[in-house]
Amino acid sequence: MAEIATSAVLRHLKSLYPSAQAIGASADVLKNPWYLVATVAYSTGNRPEAVPLVFNHVLAELKVAQDQFKVPSGEAQNERLLLARRFRDALFKSGMVAGYSKAINGLVSLLEATPEELRDTKTLRDTAIPIEELEAKGRTFFRSLYGETADNVQGLLDKIYPDMGWFSNTIAYGGVYGFTDVLDQLETSYVLVGTLIAGDTPRQINWHLDNARRGGASFQEAQAVRQIAVEVSESAGVRWRDGVPEVKE
Repeated sequence: MAEIATSAVLRHLKSLYPSAQAIGASADVLKNPWYLVATVAYSTGNRPEAVPLVFNHVLAELKVAQDQFKVPSGEAQNERLLLARRFRDALFKSGMVAGYSKAINGLVSLLEATPEELRDTKTLRDTAIPIEELEAKGRTFFRSLYGETADNVQGLLDKIYPDMGWFSNTIAYGGVYGFTDVLDQLETSYVLVGTLIAGDTPRQINWHLDNARRGGASFQEAQAVRQIAVEVSESAGVRWRDGVPEVKE
């Protein structure tokens, strides 16, 4: 795995995403989403052993920034915990389309590299939300993502199998993707793009590249996310039958 996730490779992947050269606070390390895309692409490409390499790389970068900005210990711990949660939630969200076997393998590899104080022992999502509320939440989040295409996409899901339409709206979008306390809507779109590119599903790649643009990504940012996912996937051995869709301007 060292051949595909060296420090040089990870620095290159980070450089692909347009961002300011200098950071103004240690928390800015978390804001560049390159590592979310790389992590889910490695995991979906069936190379979960790369996940802790990405995690340790970003964690080390965060610690350097915290020393640079003299972040108080309590605040520094909260930033490190948030970073670990962002990795976990990206892998969890990726499992909806990559398959939970791959998400579980990625999370197991991550756990083995995660210090005890950065692990969670309780669910972050509210497990007491009534199913009716999840349905409503799912519809709202789905429409926010898909915009004017929401009715067509939901209609397709309902048509191919009503259970799929219900599950997608209520469980996937209401319970999994719609939880934005750790990853926001745009970051969730990036996670889905990275996962779908590594999984070679062009219909859905198109959907979520469009959703990322709709959610606020510039053309250059969406292109960068696509490129990061392509390069990681290629290094993991992924090959595409008909190529990877381009970002629409």
